[in-house]
Amino acid sequence: MLASALVLGLVGGLIGGFAGGFAGERSDSSSSSESTGSSTSGPSGDLSQIVCDATMVADSVLPTIVTISVESSSGSGVGSGSIIREDGYILTNNHVISAAATEGSITVLFSNGESEAATLVGRAPKADIAVLKVDASATLPAIEIGDSESLVVGQPVVALGAPLGLASTVTTGIVSALGRDVTVPSDDDQLALLAGAIQTDAAINPGNSGGALVDCSGAQIGVNTAIATVGSSEASGNVGIGFAVPMSLAQSIVDQLIENGTVAYPYMGIGVVLISADAAEKFDTPQGLFVDTVTAGSPAAEAGLQEGDIITELDGQPATTLTVLTRIQLTKKVGDVVSVTYLRDGTEATTDVTLGTEP
Repeated sequence: MLASALVLGLVGGLIGGFAGGFAGERSDSSSSSESTGSSTSGPSGDLSQIVCDATMVADSVLPTIVTISVESSSGSGVGSGSIIREDGYILTNNHVISAAATEGSITVLFSNGESEAATLVGRAPKADIAVLKVDASATLPAIEIGDSESLVVGQPVVALGAPLGLASTVTTGIVSALGRDVTVPSDDDQLALLAGAIQTDAAINPGNSGGALVDCSGAQIGVNTAIATVGSSEASGNVGIGFAVPMSLAQSIVDQLIENGTVAYPYMGIGVVLISADAAEKFDTPQGLFVDTVTAGSPAAEAGLQEGDIITELDGQPATTLTVLTRIQLTKKVGDVVSVTYLRDGTEATTDVTLGTEP
């Protein structure tokens, strides 16, 4: 998806003295703002010809944006988050807080300069989403949740967070593309999938992770998560290609995390091994997912799939990466029907799998 000169990187915490020197600063009266032209009050008319009123958005939204600092034996870092409930629930990325998921401390800095210790409510590494909780002594300002499904390419947006540890930073841009499936590093050398991600040119840098991408009304439509950078590291910073998890996906995960502390993903009941293009050519076999195991009584077994089958399409998409399964887990729900095209002894067949609940 990205040009060969671009490297995809997470925009989580910046480790070191630079972030530490700024993360504790009170910046409610000195937030920075970058704009690309004259402003208007909202997304009316030709969305590609206007920009948001960044001043209005900043005034209304910055009080709901927090800076998150993590300390643990494995390292430290700074990221961002948004207050999603008045009783202290905060939305962020899993990679922002993963270092302190089992030990360490998480501290939240509010836009007014006050800070509170936070506890981890739950996290979903597959989607790079996490929820924190602070014990608020008073009702907190909560961000409005917007409709990411109604976004259009060219629509103006605003990104808010703490790039490089600089709390309460505001940048503007547009929706550059929609429906990007972007893989990023996750826990234990696994990959997370930003399914249907929003691509934006609003300036996003390390430290912005977990912060809000909002529309011109100030409603959150995405969670800033990753950027593309030139070269082999994040050192070059923003190049105008950032990605946010759409709220349509994030909200369903958040609701489960708050209610249960975990996420129940739809379940097929198969184990697969990827047959890469090189392996397919070398062994003269089709590219796809080799079915290594089928759990007895699982949805896959009931649909007739067997060990040794080679899945070539899932839900109408080529089964050329393992992330096609992750996308189904993140975007489908229990009871949905997924079409599976597979090869068995050289003969192609198609079956429907009704997704179940993972045991």
